[in-house]
Amino acid sequence: MTSTDTRLVFLPPASPAEAALHHASAAAGNVAATTQAIATLAGTLMGTAAYARILLRAAAGAGKSYALKRMVEDALQHPRCARVAVTAFANKQVYPLAESLGKQLGRDQVCFIVSRQRAAEVSDSLVKSATVVFGFSSLPSSAKVFLTTSHMLERAGWPIKDKLGAGGDGEHPFDVLFVDEAWQLPLHRYRKVDRFAPVVVGVGDVGQLPPIDPGQNPWRGDPGYNPYRAWPTSYTTDDATWSIDLPAVWRPTAAQLPLWRAFYGDWDELNCVAGPGDRSIELGEALSGEARQIWEQVATGVPTLLEVDGLDEAEAADIDLPLLRVVEGLLDDLLGAGFRLWKRTPDDTGMPVGEETISSSSPAGDPLIAVLATRNQAVDDATEMVERLITKYDVPEGVIVASTVDSWQGQTNVITVAIHPLSGASALDEFNSAFGRLAVTCTRATPGLLMLSRSELDGLLSTAAARPGTPLGEPGTRELPRQTHQRILGAFARGRMNHTKGRQTATVVTAQTPA
Repeated sequence: MTSTDTRLVFLPPASPAEAALHHASAAAGNVAATTQAIATLAGTLMGTAAYARILLRAAAGAGKSYALKRMVEDALQHPRCARVAVTAFANKQVYPLAESLGKQLGRDQVCFIVSRQRAAEVSDSLVKSATVVFGFSSLPSSAKVFLTTSHMLERAGWPIKDKLGAGGDGEHPFDVLFVDEAWQLPLHRYRKVDRFAPVVVGVGDVGQLPPIDPGQNPWRGDPGYNPYRAWPTSYTTDDATWSIDLPAVWRPTAAQLPLWRAFYGDWDELNCVAGPGDRSIELGEALSGEARQIWEQVATGVPTLLEVDGLDEAEAADIDLPLLRVVEGLLDDLLGAGFRLWKRTPDDTGMPVGEETISSSSPAGDPLIAVLATRNQAVDDATEMVERLITKYDVPEGVIVASTVDSWQGQTNVITVAIHPLSGASALDEFNSAFGRLAVTCTRATPGLLMLSRSELDGLLSTAAARPGTPLGEPGTRELPRQTHQRILGAFARGRMNHTKGRQTATVVTAQTPA
């Protein structure tokens, strides 16, 4: 039932928030899980446990890098561990780890190996924190931690052993190989580097996009083997693999936790370190009308979906300039009025110990607004929109950026604005139903998520043909069937707006309750 009103009304999420732990009580769960992993690794090094792989499964924003750094430091204190390696698929994943481990352990203890072609990307702060080398001839003998990409490690593993000798076991160049963003490293790359240590520790977000679309598996006749799948998925039932989940997330607000739980629905427990009221978005006084109503809803922290009626036809379902113009209008109003983020800052235990305020006129840290799109053409359009807004308001760097979802993995921002991947679609397919693509879109923001869509998402999901949730034998819901999409939408507050001939009219809707 639809009726017209002078005020835009958002219906609350269909899925009510359930009880959760917050602050130190939540963070303690991750500490306990990491402690168990450390004990298992120690037993493996000592020979009292027979594991070849240890996996720390994390949800988005769980603080997995903190857990990895803690495990690295503890491993180096073990009497049978002389040297470790830390790797990931891409340099951008290794840079922050090299810098933080250098600060934590000392510059002489940490060596970052990078190709000379990438030298311009290495920041001055990283050079000050860790020993950076561009070849194998200058490997420092004092280093106990070597970081590089999996491609470089494939070449560096044996030269490190030849130059510096074997690790503590007298056979391998390293005693432990740590893999960050493990679910981003494909199996065929893992098998090029796992030979360099007797035990591998993989840490990562299981909800990120897989290394390659599983539909491109050339081994279709053997779903148990896909060299392009994320490597940990090949060992989940192996007796030599030990795994544990990190049961808390640091990134979302308490109001966003039901959405996180919708994505990680098979987990036994998922809590949120941020408590109710720990973060808020303060809007500028000049913001008014429907734009203020929409941004006030986003400022509550509850994930928000705005469906728009009356738009001109789009070029394609995921290249939608008419809907992007609605996005631009809302961002125009927000940036014109300005806004501030207020938050309580926690210590390492999760307890709030201070306060911080960041404004759109003086940004700091993560980007304040990230506009995320799926296709490259769509992000090109979004980039042009962002550049217009930056020019119009002389916006400082760090306020607003545009990116593809795939490129924004591992990033964090204050407010996410995105178009729902099913917007305008006539059916569910492998691309618009990808688990990782929607999960990454929905889990980048700290306090605010605004998703826009053309109307009739509920109609699409009520009539769409069924799709398998686990295609080609891949574990987990790598593609989302319509029931899972409905469950995820149930975590959003929802409203509808008419947009006819450039004029927006508020509409109150009764949303279909997700199945």
